[in-house]
Amino acid sequence: MTENRVDRVGRVDRVGRVHQVGRVGLLLVAAILWSTPVAAQATYVPAPENLKAREWFQDAKFGLFVHWGVYSVLGDGEWVMNNQKIQVADYEKLPAFFNPEQFNAAEWVAMVKAAGMKYITITSKHHDGFAMFDSKVSSWDIVDRTQYRKDVLKALAEECRKQGIKLFFYYSQLDWHHPDYYPRGRTGNDAGRPDAGNWDTYIDYMNAQLTELLTNYGEIGGIWFDGWWDRPDAKWRLEETYALIHRLQPQALVGANHHKKPFDGEDFQMFEKDLPGHNTAGFNEDSQIGHLPLEMCDTINGAWGFNLQDRRHKSTRDLIHLLVKGAGYNANFLLNVGPMPNGKIQAEHSARLKEVGEWLAVHGESIYGSRGGPVTPRPWGVTTKKGDTVYVHVLNWQDPNLLVPSVGGPVRSARFVKTGAKADVRNVAEGVILTIPQTAVDPYDTVIALEM
Repeated sequence: MTENRVDRVGRVDRVGRVHQVGRVGLLLVAAILWSTPVAAQATYVPAPENLKAREWFQDAKFGLFVHWGVYSVLGDGEWVMNNQKIQVADYEKLPAFFNPEQFNAAEWVAMVKAAGMKYITITSKHHDGFAMFDSKVSSWDIVDRTQYRKDVLKALAEECRKQGIKLFFYYSQLDWHHPDYYPRGRTGNDAGRPDAGNWDTYIDYMNAQLTELLTNYGEIGGIWFDGWWDRPDAKWRLEETYALIHRLQPQALVGANHHKKPFDGEDFQMFEKDLPGHNTAGFNEDSQIGHLPLEMCDTINGAWGFNLQDRRHKSTRDLIHLLVKGAGYNANFLLNVGPMPNGKIQAEHSARLKEVGEWLAVHGESIYGSRGGPVTPRPWGVTTKKGDTVYVHVLNWQDPNLLVPSVGGPVRSARFVKTGAKADVRNVAEGVILTIPQTAVDPYDTVIALEM
């Protein structure tokens, strides 16, 4: 992810020598790509499977983001290599200390289901270039460099299929480790790499790893890109990369955290640490909303990767408000946790996820399958809509009566979602007036269903 304000092709060792096995692996992947021409996507037309996946995505509304890698060993977030100016030769010592023996894919996915989440997006490769999967075009990965020697993405993909959760792969276009990521961008300039490299070779490497992710892990939900902003003027060959993804898995959704209006070939638009169209965090400088499905992402505390001293844990109320506001803005909420280096998720975080899930078990009808409601977001809350029902989410309101602007027509009945009890509603010229007795107020979100 973007920092909070503030290998050559083939298998590469610390001095940049290319190992023959890796070169052969990349050539095999390249042969696959060359044997089936990849059409440019100057005017991308999504496949029927992709359109169906977009609809599922909009219905899902809630997912788990996971930032996990060898950086977790240092307990200082996922940007530690850049922030502490760690050189490649020193950073390459970290995998020896990364041994997540307590990682349990079944427990992770069960936690996600209990939280009411429908998908997981996990870092397959972050900015440090380290692959959390068994890459055949590089030895800079969890299987080749750690004593754990297991492919965590493989285990997670199998468990997601078993428990009915979709899996997305985050992939960093930015790479502080690969010597061919050259010229350098805005970040990673203290890694001690030689001032030389072949940019096209790096893009070939990236596409080869993406091919691995799209062919070795079954059907996936999509690819979540990050890092374009490091070199916005570079020749990223996005049309080629996006076409590759859509050819290998037509249903896979492509999104990119470039903080711009969606590029051609993308299938959903994301907003980092902000509601769609907002820029309170300073990342979404071009906050224009496009025509694609929307997703907002945020952290459960103050960091994306595991941070030992981060005590900024958001309350259950905070998390529910983010989820509900996101739905009111017609967006999914992707909530991040940073697992510890042993593979466990912090108890404070799993507890909060469980509480959000308990709330959703009662109020989920107002979130899942909904779209942004007819009333634009207000200081008191938001609305969502599903079919002929408009849901009024009262997040911040103390008075017993609330005037809701026109919801698109007269309301014939109203009920409190939590109890099913009838709610008093009056149709007036300005909209509807809802009466909310103190006994009906929910500490997180008082949800009233209006039947049109």
